[in-house]
Amino acid sequence: MINCSPTCSAGNRCFGWSGWLWLAILALHVGVAAAAEEYLLGGGDVVQIVVYGQADLSIESRLSQDSATIAYPLLGEVPLGGLTPAQAGQKLAKLLKAGGFLKTPQVTVSVKDYLSQQVPVMGQVNNPGEYSLKDESRVVDLIAQAGGLKTNAADEIVVVKLENGKPIKHKIDLMRFYAGDMSQNIRVARGDFILVPKMDTFYIYGEVTQPGKYRLERGMTVMQALSVGGGVSGRGSLSGMKVTRIQPDGKTKKVDVDLNDILQPNDVLYVKERLF
Repeated sequence: MINCSPTCSAGNRCFGWSGWLWLAILALHVGVAAAAEEYLLGGGDVVQIVVYGQADLSIESRLSQDSATIAYPLLGEVPLGGLTPAQAGQKLAKLLKAGGFLKTPQVTVSVKDYLSQQVPVMGQVNNPGEYSLKDESRVVDLIAQAGGLKTNAADEIVVVKLENGKPIKHKIDLMRFYAGDMSQNIRVARGDFILVPKMDTFYIYGEVTQPGKYRLERGMTVMQALSVGGGVSGRGSLSGMKVTRIQPDGKTKKVDVDLNDILQPNDVLYVKERLF
């Protein structure tokens, strides 16, 4: 069983619901302040079209799945796929004017249901699956839609984006985001994939109060690991401690360590018994 402390301390993180509420609020403020790249309409989206002073021309319609068109009064089938809501409004206004239906049409288009663009969020989230993009969806928005992170989630998220036809991995450092680095909350687009890996762990056994498997925090020293494990038992010794470590070739090697050494993922720390 993995032991995860529910408390926050320096260098550690909390992933409770209050933490994710804070993240969602922060992301919202950042999205409003940023110069957003607007959402592009696609098949399945439901749009609300309002023509000022013309109730009969103000409708709600779903873009067809195959051709991303709408059936619009007076104009028939109008393709809107690939346009922003503002561009769609301008297009409808231009067509109404060109057809002689209105002299100076004022048309606004807004998205009621975002259904055409979805991104899979997989791994250590509470509700993995595909989630719809909105005006300017970012990593934290999608993680929040997926129910937030599980307690065994890593503090580094992987976003795979298609760039020039090739999948490119982007690592999102949540610790930097918590510290206020908004560059970690990158925008997500159709075709992207979000993966939340499991946290790194280490093992501690021998003469410690609470042997077991624990979360490996970033930069954790042997001294900190001993503290997490409840400290050395009355029969334990701080000298001669060893770590069994997995090597690049997959084999294991025993390494002598002292209190200030940094642990690595999957390390097994052993505290031996005192001789007298």
